[in-house]
Amino acid sequence: MDIVITGYGSVTPFGHGVDALWDALVAGRSGVHVLDRSGQLWDRVPIRVGADAALDADAALGRVRAARLDRSQQLALVAAQEAWADAGAPGVEGDRLAVVVGTGIGGVETLLDAHDVLRDAGARRVSPRAVPMLMANGAAAQISIDLGARAGAYTTVSACASGAEALVTAARLITTGEVDVVVAGGTEAAVTPVTMASFAQSQALAKPGEDDPETLSRPFDADRRGFVLGEGAGILVLERADHARARAAHVRGRLAGWAITSDAHHITAPLADGSEQERAMRSAIRMAGVTPGDVDHVNAHATSTPVGDVGEAAAIARAIGTGAAVSAPKSAIGHLFGAAGAVESILALRAVETGVIPPTLNLDRLDPAIDLDVVSGTARRTPVRAALNNSFGFGGQNASVVFTAA
Repeated sequence: MDIVITGYGSVTPFGHGVDALWDALVAGRSGVHVLDRSGQLWDRVPIRVGADAALDADAALGRVRAARLDRSQQLALVAAQEAWADAGAPGVEGDRLAVVVGTGIGGVETLLDAHDVLRDAGARRVSPRAVPMLMANGAAAQISIDLGARAGAYTTVSACASGAEALVTAARLITTGEVDVVVAGGTEAAVTPVTMASFAQSQALAKPGEDDPETLSRPFDADRRGFVLGEGAGILVLERADHARARAAHVRGRLAGWAITSDAHHITAPLADGSEQERAMRSAIRMAGVTPGDVDHVNAHATSTPVGDVGEAAAIARAIGTGAAVSAPKSAIGHLFGAAGAVESILALRAVETGVIPPTLNLDRLDPAIDLDVVSGTARRTPVRAALNNSFGFGGQNASVVFTAA
């Protein structure tokens, strides 16, 4: 069964809207900066560089509604509203419409704030809305309420692969005939002192030195030393192709293939040889009905970690070869964690639509261990027959999706 994408929306460090994100990436701009955060806990965090989302939630949703949502829910709802409008507000019955939104951590900001209130002011000051704001399924639930989606509000929670796994889950729902349309993607707002401190202690975050903060995230570069934490949301509208045709919808492209594998190896470290990542890519390409040589573009997971980038690069080379144009948008927007797979899937699809591949920032010296054609410097214009997006997460989760033209 053909599955098409008829709309998408995003909130990222470049603001609200896919056009704003795309234009910034193609121009080679960075959304990484020194975080404007202060307070006792932030003063204890050794690294305060990130890529937080540029969104005035009060303006986008109204002050009262925004106050009743965790930051991760705000981002998801705004992105979903854009995606739904972009899709032309499909006239689908609620019992044929589902929502799937992935997140790595959920409403962690609400959880931490509520803990502080309980500690400092007592139980009577804790908001009764804390639980619906902190629960991981809150974003999917809020979107389903907003759109009247009654065919299920699902939540995928698989660390950095969450957003991509949401798209796979959505595709499976359509393939089984359970639904006609799914609003799917990922969201994350985890730029908090606790998460930043934990990632710093694990040596996963890039440590600022004399460098400009914008140069800290440097996937595939020989001098990479960790990722930059970001926040944002990406939502896509997936639809049965014949349903989209019947309503004369504008189709942006096809979700042609997908696959999920697990390393079953270690809670944080990927398999060094990238064998399960390779299997995910091969399986997704096979399902898409294309050959490895047809994959002209790979949007790499590439977080800018010393081990992860090399393993993924080797897996890409074995699964596809070294001819595909590769890009790593985390160099510009940071690692959006549970939202990364969805936002970057939008970027992979946009490359198919436009024939433009944004550059990887800060790639001054390609790691000699990496044999890939990584786009750097300026955007590249080239036809893209098929684009593959990789998303890999703590716990050994691997998700690959393939997009082709409609």
